[in-house]
Amino acid sequence: MSRPADAPQRCSPAHRTGIAAFLLAGGLWPFRPDLAPWPLAIFVALALAAPFFPGWGFYLTVISRGAREGRAVALTFDDGPDPVTTPALLALLERYGLPATFFVTGERAEAHPALVREILRRGHDVGNHSYSHDVLLMLRSRARLADEIHRTQVLLERFGIRPLAFRPPVGVTGPRLAGVLERLGMNCVTFSCRGDDFGNRRIRGLAKRVFRRLHPGAIVLLHDVVPAGGDSTAWLAEVAAILRGLRSQGYETVSLVRLIGRPVMERLMRADEGRVG
Repeated sequence: MSRPADAPQRCSPAHRTGIAAFLLAGGLWPFRPDLAPWPLAIFVALALAAPFFPGWGFYLTVISRGAREGRAVALTFDDGPDPVTTPALLALLERYGLPATFFVTGERAEAHPALVREILRRGHDVGNHSYSHDVLLMLRSRARLADEIHRTQVLLERFGIRPLAFRPPVGVTGPRLAGVLERLGMNCVTFSCRGDDFGNRRIRGLAKRVFRRLHPGAIVLLHDVVPAGGDSTAWLAEVAAILRGLRSQGYETVSLVRLIGRPVMERLMRADEGRVG
């Protein structure tokens, strides 16, 4: 799980591993200089690999799942909102009476403000997914990273909300992220179950892939953008199959807030008071 948003940042596994690697290398050098580089090499390998494991909090504390007790899961949708797919998804969720969290990009929220208002009006939560969804964001400067997150925060405040959860593009984290989120009072929320749809570029078999990886406490990653090729009908059918399957397999679909036991956003005023566009 994760620290509270207002708690001090603890020493990350990256810091502890780095210190241990340097101490071990220093201790080996007088006796086995041939082995001394290995702890450092292992640390570098871990540092390079860690960002690509969304559930591994190497650089910062990451929330990637809820409690294993029971059979509760939470649905999350990234990269939207989209004028073609998001309205159909909202209607489908309402038909099944299920909550979801939408990790929106600032760019799309600014372009489609009515959809953000509709997401909120229907009782769903909204999280921050950066402004431009730059997949290389964690390799950019600290200033660029902070701007991408803060710019989206400022934009979403116009809708009467302040997200407390940030999901990095494609789930990739980095060493600069902890400090930026701490200053903004936010947590990093990733996922533990995905259907490898690659941003809706691979729709066929989506439901089957999700259920192969589903587990109690799962934070399920899906997307609400137009699929590659534009076949939103097939995408919606796969999402409907997921919703039916959750019910038939005895899973309880709950809000992300309930699953992780902490708020995803806070309301600053009534959602319909926000004015963007």
